[in-house]
Amino acid sequence: MTAVPDDRLVTIFGGSGFIGRHVVRALAKRGWRIRVAVRRPDLAFHLQPLGRVGQIHAVQANLRSEESIARSAEGADAIVNLVGILYEKGRQRFDAVQAQGAAAVARVARDKGARLVHISAIGAAPESRSQYARTKAAAEKAVFEHVPEAVVFRPSIAFGPEDDFFNKFAAIARISPVLPLIGGGKTRFQPVFAGDVAAAVDAALEGRAKPGTIYELGGPEVKTFEELMLMTLAETGRKRLLVPIPFALARVQAFFLEWLPKPLLTRDQVTLLQSDNVVSPEAEREGRTLKALGVSPTALEAILPTYLSRFRKAGQFSRSFA
Repeated sequence: MTAVPDDRLVTIFGGSGFIGRHVVRALAKRGWRIRVAVRRPDLAFHLQPLGRVGQIHAVQANLRSEESIARSAEGADAIVNLVGILYEKGRQRFDAVQAQGAAAVARVARDKGARLVHISAIGAAPESRSQYARTKAAAEKAVFEHVPEAVVFRPSIAFGPEDDFFNKFAAIARISPVLPLIGGGKTRFQPVFAGDVAAAVDAALEGRAKPGTIYELGGPEVKTFEELMLMTLAETGRKRLLVPIPFALARVQAFFLEWLPKPLLTRDQVTLLQSDNVVSPEAEREGRTLKALGVSPTALEAILPTYLSRFRKAGQFSRSFA
């Protein structure tokens, strides 16, 4: 990847998160000056080694405050919005963060004349029964209303060393004799490597994406929830009983799990699991995928062993079953 002169500035909202750190790394290699806008800048120090001295700078911003958004985007040539939440907690509500927050970022991008890349999610739909999916769709609508030439990416579940999917179930398998198969484990996913999502963002900022377009990002394989659990067990070297749980029962369990500081499952997530999470035939046919951006999707098998080995009884040196 060829670096460019350090005169371009990008503000990345939510850059300290899982996908964010991959985006920061990719854009730092490209030569961008990077302003990471987060609620807690003191928790973003881990990003600085991803670039040269002074290339990456964290600033305070809150998507509930348009003034702080505008301040964070001052002088930016491009803006990337990665902010999203998996569950509601305190003042972090789906509508405030994912819908109203995205609209505020889009208004600022319009006023600053900055290029805008927005990260949404496969399944975003205004008619969805999931509040997560509805607010993701509302965000996309607001983005295009204010910045018609924006680029929107809808990833399937993202995987990588810091993911909240494979790591969570591998941790559960370490202490529990069973793993749940919600809805029988038949929901289909198309897991995408977080580094590939970052490569897509880079492609958009380098002008290789069609303006005003929604791209759907998925990996090279479609897997059911059950198949993903089996892969997790294989990589961690454990045998566990896979127990099918009907959606109705899962919703009852989620009601109680929602009270945990970091819920293992919510009723809204159960609703999401009732629909497949894969790239649509329309996106494939119309060339709105990773391949259309020049990104070759990375297989699960190439990445999972690099970080799930820590869940094995003897680490990376043993895959004997427990």
